Amino acid sequence: MYGNKPAKSTSILILGLGGVGYYLAKRLVHEGYAITVIEQDAALLRHADGNIDARLIQGNAMSLECWREAGAGNMDYLISVTNNDAVNMMSCLIGDRFGIPRKIARVRFTEFGREDSILNARDLKIDLIIHPEELAAQEIFRLIKLRAGNDIIEVARGQILAMATRIPDESPLAHRKLKDISQAYNEFPFRIVAIARGITTLIPNGEDELLPQDQAFFMADNENLTQLMTLTGVERQKHHRVMIIGGGLVGCRLAELLDKTVKVKLIEKDETVAQELSFALKNTEILHGDGSDSDVLVSAGLLEMDTFITATGENETNIMSCVMAKHLMTSHRNLKHNKQAKCIALVNKEDYVVLAATMGSDLALNKKILAGNKILKFIRRGELLSVAHLHGFDAEMVEIVAAPNSPITRKPLFKLNPYYNGKIMIGSIHRDGIWQVAVGDTHIQGNERAIVVCMSQHLKDVQKLFLA
Repeated sequence: MYGNKPAKSTSILILGLGGVGYYLAKRLVHEGYAITVIEQDAALLRHADGNIDARLIQGNAMSLECWREAGAGNMDYLISVTNNDAVNMMSCLIGDRFGIPRKIARVRFTEFGREDSILNARDLKIDLIIHPEELAAQEIFRLIKLRAGNDIIEVARGQILAMATRIPDESPLAHRKLKDISQAYNEFPFRIVAIARGITTLIPNGEDELLPQDQAFFMADNENLTQLMTLTGVERQKHHRVMIIGGGLVGCRLAELLDKTVKVKLIEKDETVAQELSFALKNTEILHGDGSDSDVLVSAGLLEMDTFITATGENETNIMSCVMAKHLMTSHRNLKHNKQAKCIALVNKEDYVVLAATMGSDLALNKKILAGNKILKFIRRGELLSVAHLHGFDAEMVEIVAAPNSPITRKPLFKLNPYYNGKIMIGSIHRDGIWQVAVGDTHIQGNERAIVVCMSQHLKDVQKLFLA
């Protein structure tokens, strides 16, 4: 056993420390949950022992003795995220026998868990099934369907939107302080709630300056989306062309989602896989070739594309192909549709997400983070109305209700800001039946809803501010 941690009010047993498990354990420990992990790989345990304050048990996820040592009968949640789908599904059946009330399993293949499956979630005793590849494909599909690849997140039942966009060199917003931007563009209320600069995420204040090549998240009412897109130079596109590199589970599923309404080209390096995809995806143009080769990309029609997506299983290929594609597309700006060409990279390492977004990708997605955030949302549902991760940023957007007499209700925001500067920003509040942008003299009352943006590691501070 590695480490020892006293029990707290909510206890969670995690099976597997690879990818999703490590991400979840780190986040949940930081938020104050009592975490116990069973992992067979000694190297993963040694790494976790130096970084996560959790109870770590070395052993097989199928060993009932390990379950007993972990105190499975006293757990509130089971999260089974090993690399073996069969183990994850069987673990939930075992967890049910131990009396664990809520069970979550990562299952790669979507044939399991649906209502029409031979084994549905009820049969498997699973409360939440996570399909990481499906989540990644659906998220990219959502982005393309919404605004041609610009990241737009809906909160407050769609009444408030947060839109991410890169600030070009010629933008009228560049080299200006946020307070000056809000004064100059006051036709409608909006706030810049997060900035990704290099590999750093900023929760800005009025004195911060917006710089060229910053990736900025703007928050505004849904009804003001068109004005916000005009202000930031984002254009709606009626016709959309997409190129996908990699025909694995994510690439294939994404093409399947897109090809009924969008023109899709998919490039696959493996000739056998490419041939199989050509039969499975009737509406997608399948090309056999190396997506990291610039000549292959150009001859395949890269310069005519509106969105370029890398979804291979190799981080370096995905990131560098996006860098190259972005360079090729932006160097042909005389073609009007390339002005808004977007590059989306799928990366498998959490640390690469922000890095990829700064090297050329307009958006970097990590299926493990998507899966982890889905699980976190399920666990937090009693405290937070919603949590959305801001892609390419080390930040979260939270909808939360202020408890009566909580710290947030005791002072107006400008008096609280010095304590949370650079960590937390109150974006909007719901008052008198409408959502309104929060400003310095806003004083949140008990039972009012608010939308908060915070650095990922400060989510627990949001909870203390609104729920304590």
